[in-house]
Amino acid sequence: MAFREINSKMVEATVAPGERLFSQRGAMLAYKGEVSFTPNMQGGQGGLMSMIGRRVANEATPLMTVEGSGTVLFGHGGHHVQVIRLAGDTLYVEADRLLAFDGSLQQGTVFLGSQGGVMGMVRGQVTGQGLFTTSLKGHGAVAVMAHGGVFEVPITPQRPVHVDPQAYVAHHGDVRNRLSTALGWRDMVGRGSGEAFQLELSGNGSVYVQASEEKL
Repeated sequence: MAFREINSKMVEATVAPGERLFSQRGAMLAYKGEVSFTPNMQGGQGGLMSMIGRRVANEATPLMTVEGSGTVLFGHGGHHVQVIRLAGDTLYVEADRLLAFDGSLQQGTVFLGSQGGVMGMVRGQVTGQGLFTTSLKGHGAVAVMAHGGVFEVPITPQRPVHVDPQAYVAHHGDVRNRLSTALGWRDMVGRGSGEAFQLELSGNGSVYVQASEEKL
């Protein structure tokens, strides 16, 4: 499955016989060829149990299955679109940021508390991203949405990256994340910098940061 960025807000996917992709429902802008669009009641892959898990975790964005032979243009809400290519590693991203992804990728739901223990849970509450997130693993492409542009920041063992929680889009690789705080008396009296909480990501991989602190 091939994804090609047409511009900053549209991506083109090539659909071949015997392959399929998933996209957010209603995100098709135009298409050529013999292509079908079917509502995916399971919200992606994994069958009934996975569907139930995603709904319990609030990670069940309405999706549709795209199959056939042709090309399809996707976009949604005028949001910035970024194509991320996976080479056997795992992408962590909120379900509502997924515009389209290769149907061969293995989809799952991850409890944030597993990455950072109790602080991982606090992270979910403080950032408004919830306690769960969606994971996609394998070889393929994912198109994610963001406000403004997206910048990829490499993460290395020698140099962790700190990100404003509201500007975080996704990350991939062998990466640990935890919430770090810098609360001082100025924050307590409302005279702080407004940057009291950051996500600290360490390990090997990349984090994608959007040009805004606004959620989708």
